Amino acid sequence: MTTTDGPDQPDEPDEPEGADPGLHDFVRHRDLLFTIAYEITGSVADAEDVVQESYLRWRDASSGPEIRNPRAYLARIATRQALNRMRSNARRREDYVGSWLPEPLVTAPDVADDAVLADSVSMAMMVVLDSLTPDERAVFVLREVFAFGHEEIAEAIGKTPVAVRQIAHRARSGVQAHRPPVHAQTPQAKQVAERFLCAATTGKLQDLLDVLAPDVVLISDAGGKRQANPHPVVTADRVGRFLLGIQAKSADGQIRFDPVLVNGRPGVLAYLDGVLDTVMTWDIVDGRIAAIYLMRNPDKVGAAGTAHSVSR
Repeated sequence: MTTTDGPDQPDEPDEPEGADPGLHDFVRHRDLLFTIAYEITGSVADAEDVVQESYLRWRDASSGPEIRNPRAYLARIATRQALNRMRSNARRREDYVGSWLPEPLVTAPDVADDAVLADSVSMAMMVVLDSLTPDERAVFVLREVFAFGHEEIAEAIGKTPVAVRQIAHRARSGVQAHRPPVHAQTPQAKQVAERFLCAATTGKLQDLLDVLAPDVVLISDAGGKRQANPHPVVTADRVGRFLLGIQAKSADGQIRFDPVLVNGRPGVLAYLDGVLDTVMTWDIVDGRIAAIYLMRNPDKVGAAGTAHSVSR
């Protein structure tokens, strides 16, 4: 179940004793709907809104004739709502200041039980999905992650099955062309992450360089509201100095790091004087950190205080 503690929690009910079968179906697939919406929109807030909207539409639809495949029907509703949100947010993306990253998703520990699901919500994959068109993104997510058939996807996005097959081919090619070689998490990867955090907090440049890949890339998203480099920072030396610069400027405050899973991968929540300041995660390749993602936009870190369950 998607869990939120804040005031923006969708108000669809948990299933009470004796609830109607329609509500039972919705509750059973709620995490699935949230995951579909997040992977399509790249936004936790939008995904939560899509779940709420899907509930309202499902409540009306389930009171009529029996729906033979509730999972596919609910996914269709969520996909349409997610695509509508993507299109309505297009202008906001065009006017955005600096680099754009998907909104970070703090995931529950059980995401590690499904390697395909964990990979599909990883920040590296979410960045790649941003390179696709809305239709390509929806088709790729529904087909490759959730294994819906072409006919079911066609109903969800308003295309013919033939068109869906063509879109799926383009989407797979686009993902393969841009997807970095991120390795699965291992005990060695955990050690690398611990060394990285230790070096970053103690201010030792050489220790940082020892865990960064020579061509490491750092992307920071602050939306023009906090300090961040508007363009990706590349090479170990530049990334290391950039990170130590941020650490030095925060030295007057009290910093606390809370380890969490960010988009299915190890990451941290950085609190400055008790206020969530930065969400960070990284990709590890061949025992070194190959990419770092820093989310500093206060509009995007707000939901990071609560873990969400994702599901296929």
